[in-house]
Amino acid sequence: MSDQPKEKINHQQEIKDLKDESYQTQRATVPAIEEELYKIQPVLDHGFVRVIDYMGDDASIVQAARVSYGKGTKKISQDKGLIRYLMRHRHSTPFEMCEIKLHVKLPMFVARQWIRHRTANVNEYSARYSILDKEFYVPAPENLAGQSDINKQGRAGVLEGEEAARALDLLKRLPEEAYASYEEMLNENELGDTFSDDKKGLTRELARINLPVSFYTQWYWKVDLHNLFHFLSLRADPHAQYEIRVYADAILDLVKKWVPIAAEAFEDYRMNGAHLSKSGLDVVRRLLDGENVQQEDSNMSPREWRELMTLLGKE
Repeated sequence: MSDQPKEKINHQQEIKDLKDESYQTQRATVPAIEEELYKIQPVLDHGFVRVIDYMGDDASIVQAARVSYGKGTKKISQDKGLIRYLMRHRHSTPFEMCEIKLHVKLPMFVARQWIRHRTANVNEYSARYSILDKEFYVPAPENLAGQSDINKQGRAGVLEGEEAARALDLLKRLPEEAYASYEEMLNENELGDTFSDDKKGLTRELARINLPVSFYTQWYWKVDLHNLFHFLSLRADPHAQYEIRVYADAILDLVKKWVPIAAEAFEDYRMNGAHLSKSGLDVVRRLLDGENVQQEDSNMSPREWRELMTLLGKE
């Protein structure tokens, strides 16, 4: 299996043709994201993210806010202050005025996690209509993590030696076998070539059902900036599953080019900031007053206490 995403090869001429087109517009454009239009950003072994279209910029957020708050000043420094105020106080509507449309190629199990964010418009590749490519995700050896003993959704350590070799063998061999049976049932290969003219083949919508979720799918995903920030706050978090986090990281890099002021505020207040409960805030105040506070008299559960101490750099 190639280390280079197939789409990166197949779409080179398409990308060139699209970028050679020139359009006149009076809407807001952002030079940095214009440079990224249609360009493939490789993710995992065969996946990618690319920007298909976008609407709005940092100024669009400010413009929408001032409809509510009054005209005010239009200096860049004060525009930045307003965007940070909106982010800090969770005034979400102005961020909804910006939208972006992405073309994403991703493993099916990542797509099943991703689709839980029901605030976007999605159009997915149809395996009822088309034949899936013979491309499936195989984790790199350094990502063959073991199961965490304390978190059923978490990873702990990396498999090594015979255990890692066995896992990799299964992760590669079983999808290969599944795809062979898929082609056999279809009576045609991924290029649409028929194996036997005297056999009809099983319908595509049934032949696909034995394929594992490691196979790749594709979709167009259109979302407004407010809901995109919510997606990124969960999926670009260090605790998110690696395979979806790398997509979120790639998208966040694009967002920084598209709306740099809003992205900076998002990272400051949402990604690298913290939200405290009433009990947590009370503990912080008592610590600032010099009190030696312990979990037992904090009105917090042991888990809440550990999370707060980690946040404060005390554990």
